[in-house]
Amino acid sequence: MANEDINNKMTAINEFVQGSPLPYSELDASHINAAYPEQKLEIRGGGYGSDAAAHPTNAKQFYALTDRGPNADFDGIAGKGKQFLVPNYTPSIGLFELQADSKIIKVKEIILKDSNGNPISGLPNPKAFGGTNEVPYDVNGQPMTVNPQLPFDAVSNPIKTDINGLDPEGLAALQDGSFWVSDEYGPHLVHYDANGVEIARINAFANDERNNVMVDAKPILLPTEFSKRRANRGMEALTITPDQTTLVGIMESSMDNPDKSGRLSSLVRMVTINLVSGQIAQYLYRLDNAAHVTSGIVALNDHEFYLIEHDRKFPLQDKSAQKLIYKINIAQATDIATIANDKSVKQNDRLGLTVNGQTLEQLIAEDEENWQTLENLNITPVKKTLVVDVLASLDYPHDKLEGLWLRQDGSLGLLNDDDFAMTDTDIINPKSSVEQKYLDKEKTIEDANRLYIVMPTE
Repeated sequence: MANEDINNKMTAINEFVQGSPLPYSELDASHINAAYPEQKLEIRGGGYGSDAAAHPTNAKQFYALTDRGPNADFDGIAGKGKQFLVPNYTPSIGLFELQADSKIIKVKEIILKDSNGNPISGLPNPKAFGGTNEVPYDVNGQPMTVNPQLPFDAVSNPIKTDINGLDPEGLAALQDGSFWVSDEYGPHLVHYDANGVEIARINAFANDERNNVMVDAKPILLPTEFSKRRANRGMEALTITPDQTTLVGIMESSMDNPDKSGRLSSLVRMVTINLVSGQIAQYLYRLDNAAHVTSGIVALNDHEFYLIEHDRKFPLQDKSAQKLIYKINIAQATDIATIANDKSVKQNDRLGLTVNGQTLEQLIAEDEENWQTLENLNITPVKKTLVVDVLASLDYPHDKLEGLWLRQDGSLGLLNDDDFAMTDTDIINPKSSVEQKYLDKEKTIEDANRLYIVMPTE
């Protein structure tokens, strides 16, 4: 690339108003802001921070994804779960356009719908299809049940679930105008047409008749071990290769494989799914720290990707916060799905590859040095190279860095997840368990969806 081209691109980035806000509307203002009880909590009809993707033809436009909707941790009469503060909320994809003056306008909203064209919800799935026994509560703190007119009863009026419920986190925008979306719970990968109607699905549940991406008359399924994703830490990021043949997803954190002991691991699984051949490959990604998460991926070609890794800390509250973008390469990484059984290494139908009877998550959780054990077995993780230290490059104050927009000039648009500008409170307040989401300890700077642009170093 000529120096003049580089200088022009850097000038454009420098002239961009970093932290340009995305537009939003007021979604709800009926709750008390626990941080300032004399104020109402403004739940914003934005929340477009779960992921981002380039419009396939318009260089000024990008898509952004919401998650399941405004919710808060809640412990009620039916056990621990989530309080859905806007119970009828439907996740959506927004199309936005970046103007020459750095202003962002919303072009349209695409509501996600089931295969019959009905709006989906963010409610938990049935246990058989990814549910984690999470209890949904309404705005009054009552369990959401099959018959809302009657009191909760585990037998006669059980907890309500939604087989099409989704907590969207990963977004791939295809050249034909359709979308693939991944979620944190199933994990499910759902193909939506340009109008947001479900047309296909891939998950790890062989008895789910919605798995209709067929190769040789058999549905493509995720490996069974992916059903052991940690609750709320499923398939956080998703992209598609430029030739439109292969979905590439990565889990947010280490999985509960075989149980919660796996959470101490720095091992995260990537999966590639060739939609033409049906071939599935699995690769290992090593987090810098087991407490980190991945939260955005975009394909450069069939083997190189940009990937977000961060720690969910607020930079204004903790100087140790890290928000990093890596360039990763799977070309020399080991596809663990192809490893044959031998004396110490075996493929398990439920747990995936095991080493001396331990899952990979258990092995790494037991001792970080066991990455070398894997290397000794010729199991190599993906190569990673730091291309953007976000906090060294930008005045970025947010906790969650989740949206990654690869622009036509090679720069990266970064979106934060503002959680609809609300969060669980850390204040004991009998009237409210939620408050406005603030960036600073003093609770004076409110969070909001914002766009930042950086140029990777390679």
